[in-house]
Amino acid sequence: MPGTSTTPRIEVAFAARDRLGETPIWCDRTQRLWWVDIEDPTLHCLDPVTGVHWSEAHEGQYLGSCGLHRDGGLVLARDLSLVRRRDDGRLDQLAEVESGIDNRLNDGRVDARGRLWIGTMDNALHRPSGSLYRVDPDGTVMRQFGGVIVSNGIAFSPDGRTLHFTDTRRYISWAFDLDLDEGTLRNRRVFADFTQGRDRPDGACVDQDGCLWMAIFAGGRIVRLTPDGRIDRTVVLPVTNPTCLCFGGADLSTLFVTTARKFLSEQQLAAEPLAGSLLAIHGLGRGLPEHRFGP
Repeated sequence: MPGTSTTPRIEVAFAARDRLGETPIWCDRTQRLWWVDIEDPTLHCLDPVTGVHWSEAHEGQYLGSCGLHRDGGLVLARDLSLVRRRDDGRLDQLAEVESGIDNRLNDGRVDARGRLWIGTMDNALHRPSGSLYRVDPDGTVMRQFGGVIVSNGIAFSPDGRTLHFTDTRRYISWAFDLDLDEGTLRNRRVFADFTQGRDRPDGACVDQDGCLWMAIFAGGRIVRLTPDGRIDRTVVLPVTNPTCLCFGGADLSTLFVTTARKFLSEQQLAAEPLAGSLLAIHGLGRGLPEHRFGP
């Protein structure tokens, strides 16, 4: 296993039982963490200081991801549509990204100009029917490319000019040059190739040093990749299925990791009481504030 293996302090931030916990995102305005359970469509919110947890069930089959909105509230990916959830709980339709296809929305992230980059994926996990999209603040949806099986790992470099994108079931993460003024991508290149070991690169985030932290689903670990794509740090976790991660806390020095119970046998679940929980890891560096969707 490449990179230095470390055992930092790992805590349980919240003992959830998420079937597919995903896309944690830290709100610096409220000092709270948001995340979703995709397949038991639930929105979670946690105040790590007080320990107060709140959750909200959603209609539809999937709640794919969430992001922050510039005017307050969240952007939620529900099945193949995007909605804005206001602070009072009201929902407004933003955009229908796809229709008439056995896909769903998955990982997404907002860039420095307030645009949402989000991917779709095949519900059967093997057909290349997904795509990457750019969604502008006015709701305009622009398809970037297709041929995606499971879209994941969307993250931006500290200067906002590199976009990372992963296809978990192709076992590859790519990097693109992002023109922030035009909102266009070019120079697609392989950033990290996991095909030899068939590791499943999942959600990702970038730290202040420009390194990419990535969850390895079914691999029981998270890794840090340097800007040139080299794994230089590995953290072994007490769960098989880490899914996504983000830095949070008052100084953005806590790495929150969502996890999943999906695909685990009854024996594995009995041996992994923390599967499906939200983990908090300390001492791994600091992150960057999340951008917000909107003009």
